Amino acid sequence: MLKRLLFIALLGVTLPIFAQAQSGQVLLKGVIVDQATKEPLPFTSIGLKDEQIGALSNEHGQFVVPAPTKNAQDTLLIMALGYVRKTVVVKRGAALDNLTIEVPKQAVALKEVTVKSGKVKNLGLGAKTNNPGDGMIQGQAGSQYAFFVKNDKNKRLGAVRTVSFYIGENGFPREPFRVRLYKADGNYNSPNTDLLTENVVVSAPQGGQWYTVDLTPYNVVAPDEGFFVAMEWVVSGDKFFTTNFMDDYTPYGQIMKPTFEFKESRTWTYSIGKGWNLMTLANGNGQRYNAMIKADVDMIK
Repeated sequence: MLKRLLFIALLGVTLPIFAQAQSGQVLLKGVIVDQATKEPLPFTSIGLKDEQIGALSNEHGQFVVPAPTKNAQDTLLIMALGYVRKTVVVKRGAALDNLTIEVPKQAVALKEVTVKSGKVKNLGLGAKTNNPGDGMIQGQAGSQYAFFVKNDKNKRLGAVRTVSFYIGENGFPREPFRVRLYKADGNYNSPNTDLLTENVVVSAPQGGQWYTVDLTPYNVVAPDEGFFVAMEWVVSGDKFFTTNFMDDYTPYGQIMKPTFEFKESRTWTYSIGKGWNLMTLANGNGQRYNAMIKADVDMIK
């Protein structure tokens, strides 16, 4: 027990904890599929609105969540990247097996594109250091840590070239994760609108170093003020996790390292059922605890 408490204290940040569905618990089980193709949709967020719990489907689109317990009925909210949000009404204590939920693809409105002319150079945004701070940042399946790579010098930005995450040597650094990019157009400038609408699921070869993801094939244009780069923890294999708590903490997935380069909080955390929250931890010198993330973008001169 003492070893577990010491490990959590060393993290330096409050972390979500995993739990598999408890024995005897009434469950909702099923698969999320594309409405048109019937192909399974991996890494889809499934949350119960009133219970404020949820899960992430695995790479086969399969999911397991507990049935509602608070009210006579609840709303199951399904959010798949690039698809229309869908809701399904479920009743308290009613088990559902082999539930198939079809989700329609989101129509993409074609916008007028303004081509920025000028000489193109590379601009680095976000963390500058190669020396991570003390502590660890770890999530559970479906949770995210998003760092705002701010355009501090107000340069003219073009396409996003790469994003990089400093992954710690502890935990399971080679587990897959999904890259997410967001506009800062939510409440209080939180992450909201997806800039990257493709599933980019990657895996680092090892921990204890920067891991860089090439995003040039996706032609994502960076907003002039900057944008959020997020790591989303996903489910691999037949593992299913919910947002309940358990007594014995088991590390899962890769662990990001923090940076203390900034005096402002630029990192937001997301959990299924609870949404986005700003992380405001700081060290004794007033530097804020931020996820160690950076990006390279085109700079138009």
